[in-house]
Amino acid sequence: MISAEEFCDLLADRGFTFASGVPCSHFGGPIAHLSTQAGRYVPAPNEGNALAVAAGAALGGQRTYVMLQNSGLGNLINPLTSLVMTYRLPILSFTSLRGWPDPATDEPQHEVMGPATPKLLDSIDTPHHTLYAQDGVEEFSAILEKAEKDLAEQRAPFVLVERGAIGKATAANDPHTEGLPASEAIRIVTAAAPQAAVIATTGFTGRDTFAVADAPGTFYMQGSMGHASSIGLGVALTHPERPVVVLDGDGALLMHLGSLSMIGSEAPANLIHVVLDNRVHESTGGQATTSATTSFPGMATAAGYASAVVCDREDGLQAAMSRAQATPGPHLVCIKTLPRTGAMPPRATNALSTLDIRDRFRSDLQR
Repeated sequence: MISAEEFCDLLADRGFTFASGVPCSHFGGPIAHLSTQAGRYVPAPNEGNALAVAAGAALGGQRTYVMLQNSGLGNLINPLTSLVMTYRLPILSFTSLRGWPDPATDEPQHEVMGPATPKLLDSIDTPHHTLYAQDGVEEFSAILEKAEKDLAEQRAPFVLVERGAIGKATAANDPHTEGLPASEAIRIVTAAAPQAAVIATTGFTGRDTFAVADAPGTFYMQGSMGHASSIGLGVALTHPERPVVVLDGDGALLMHLGSLSMIGSEAPANLIHVVLDNRVHESTGGQATTSATTSFPGMATAAGYASAVVCDREDGLQAAMSRAQATPGPHLVCIKTLPRTGAMPPRATNALSTLDIRDRFRSDLQR
């Protein structure tokens, strides 16, 4: 293992002074370390954006690198192949190896991409090197030396990072103290709409939902971050007789903001889009999102939602849920939530297979 500081310093010594990325717990240390230094790291909403930011910086003369989780590698393939490789921009990318070498040791959503990651890069003729958990500074320096040769040839190499290869660092966030506990907000929302089909986004939101409000009519997303609202739209349009509640997160919604415009355009009367906004990517280590400077209600209203409100108290949330069910939607309810404390409850997939979740949700929709 190398420390987060060693990782960042070895790259800086080679002139890599600008980075972007989407959080993964594998890179929590470097992101926390870089975030304490102005101008060193740009938190991107999704992996494609991160690579495009790095491409812009490369065009501007900076040596840049990107950090991402391999579950989001698909989001990066388009700008990688049609931008970075087309214009031969020398950008270094670090990708975590979730679900590798044995998918059974990780969460279900990494089962496919884990073993496929090296093969996917091979299929587009992209050079890649692997940093293992037992590697130290010497091995990492040797990998960077190989990557330098790729970059000199105007290629865009990847370093695949095994779990535990990079040490952690403390995130320098300023935790807010106003809002509801996420689990309490979920309990209030689901209790206020007991007949609703519920789509729970990936990460801690799904865990909290399973712990406090599990029901056959709840679909738990494992992975596919940023797509909960789109899934909810599909359910709402095919079952207009059934209320549909999406339990989303700020980081997840930021990842694919275009879904707001799509939902506003389709205008499903039965959809309530709930956003739990705690301002951080909590399940990957608490890296800050950009929601503190973003108005989700303002965006939703501009996109065509029937209503959009912010709540940070129980009475306001109950009133918002009542109003949302009394008039045609779509409605957005943004809830300011507190950072989670204590042990997290287990994932739904600790008790149910993904096929169990699928089948009972389908059956509940038909009742």
